Amino acid sequence: MSTHLATYVALIHASEATLADSFDTIGQGHANHPDVLFTCQALAKMSRSHVAKLQPVVARYGEASDVEEPQRLHASGVGEVRSGAVGLLRDLQDLHMLATLVDSTWTVIGQGAQGLRDEELLSIEQTARKDVSRQLAWLVTRMKSAAPQALIVPPPATPLASTLLRT
Repeated sequence: MSTHLATYVALIHASEATLADSFDTIGQGHANHPDVLFTCQALAKMSRSHVAKLQPVVARYGEASDVEEPQRLHASGVGEVRSGAVGLLRDLQDLHMLATLVDSTWTVIGQGAQGLRDEELLSIEQTARKDVSRQLAWLVTRMKSAAPQALIVPPPATPLASTLLRT
């Protein structure tokens, strides 16, 4: 029906799947923080639910890439985690950027759904945006919690470094 809507359906489908995989990667990589592990697992489940709910929309509108405009922002996801307090903070920021892409894409899709009077797509968009708001809220809260330690507390000295400092 609408090739441009199909472009956004493809974008949200890929972005939600990437966000879910990235939540899993960060959760597992920072499993020494149980709140990060378990919350990331729950937030990944939300994104996977959105992907599943998109199936009838994909069947109806299809998924297309716009061949005339190169993809400027490609959400490749988080391939590996960083270590330490600053690593956690940076990883949370990466997730926040991905979730923001998902949020803005759902906003655009919601406008298209309103224009098409597609009640099913509008319902999916509204549910997904509520979930993405929860994901973003947790990420901001967790970044605020992690930032003081990551930015102010010096990293622990390694045995080699403390030996060198004493000589």
